[in-house]
Amino acid sequence: MKNIVVPGELLEERPFRTRNTYVEDGKTYSMVLGLYDKETASVTPLEGTWIPHIDDTVVGVVSNVKNSVYEIDLDFHIRSIVIGGKYDRFEFKLGDVIQATIKDIEEKKTIILQYPRLLNGGSVITVTPTKIPRVIGKNNTMIKQIIESTKSRIVVGTNGHIWINGGDDALARAAILRIENEAHVSGLTERIKNMMEQKM
Repeated sequence: MKNIVVPGELLEERPFRTRNTYVEDGKTYSMVLGLYDKETASVTPLEGTWIPHIDDTVVGVVSNVKNSVYEIDLDFHIRSIVIGGKYDRFEFKLGDVIQATIKDIEEKKTIILQYPRLLNGGSVITVTPTKIPRVIGKNNTMIKQIIESTKSRIVVGTNGHIWINGGDDALARAAILRIENEAHVSGLTERIKNMMEQKM
């Protein structure tokens, strides 16, 4: 059961530390406007900007190439780069869409990416980054449901960029945008399931 909580709202009469919460006088409070899942003791923000973390999966566009350094546009104010090495087999060009993982964040000025992979074809849509956990769903249930129903290849970036290729991509896109608009609604997984069954 998920409940909408506001900043400063009491979550539990006990202390626990997780992202988007704080502890005061032995009690846990929400730091953000979001959805509180009592079962997992987690708070998913409903507004705010993306905060990059090491090991995040991101989707971006190659915006500059110089020697073996690729600048990647993640739609974020911090510079993001992939550094090619002597034994790396990848080679990208301007405008390529890639998937990568955050390796490091140097002095909050540069995001270093690793394991880049070209996402060929398809299209990219952008949703509010704080809604990405709802697009993915608990234990990946939401995104798996969309992939299985639409037969589309989908890569979700925590930075809010989502790559979709093949299958019923229009339905996949519609489902994801509906999740973004109704992220605060309970029973959303079932709603999306019904939507896709009706469309198909």
